[in-house]
Amino acid sequence: MLEIDVLTLFPDMVLGPLSQSILGRAGDAGIVSVRAHNLRDWAYDKHRRTDDYLCGGGQGMLMKCEPVFAAVEQLRRENTRIILMTPQGRTFNQSIARELADHSGHYIILCGHYEGVDQRIIDTLVDIELSIGDYILTNGAIAAVIVIDAITRLIPGTLGDERSSEEESFADGLLEAPAYTKPNEYRGMQVPEILLSGNHKAIADWKREQAIIRTQTNRPDLHEAWLRRQQG
Repeated sequence: MLEIDVLTLFPDMVLGPLSQSILGRAGDAGIVSVRAHNLRDWAYDKHRRTDDYLCGGGQGMLMKCEPVFAAVEQLRRENTRIILMTPQGRTFNQSIARELADHSGHYIILCGHYEGVDQRIIDTLVDIELSIGDYILTNGAIAAVIVIDAITRLIPGTLGDERSSEEESFADGLLEAPAYTKPNEYRGMQVPEILLSGNHKAIADWKREQAIIRTQTNRPDLHEAWLRRQQG
């Protein structure tokens, strides 16, 4: 079982999405266990404050050391890795998701808020800084849910067909090929005949070709990276 503790000011924002659909079933099956904790539970002043003004001045508020250190010290185990969700982190992608899914153990995900966290938290506690993209969210809880979703679906037993995660976009550096279902004809639009041929080799070749075309059109950056890997 992969165990994840999320430290946030908004636990319900984490637990709500993770109780639904595939992720909810993964939790019920004991594949992953996610617990969301309110950081205010480790804030011991009378106002239970988790933030304060920036030293040296500046806009906004910064998350304080004391609650975060106290929470991590209580929850951390020998095999724990601590992730900070922050715009300053590595951009999260499928390769990182696979790396994290392959770590059988325990994660603590710290969700940034306000102007982020005191640098001493990063220097002392954090193993991995992650960002889900070049934009700013209200808080890191939303980003944490995305990371947990991407990791969990790569763990064996989460998806009904284990091939699903191998055939999705980004699994081999390319986007997925176009996909179709019944009816074979709808409003004059036909399912490509090759997909109805029963020729599995030809279908696989068609999907590969279409994946390359789609990646080149929609994500030229991924296409260039894929080409470089093909060339050795």
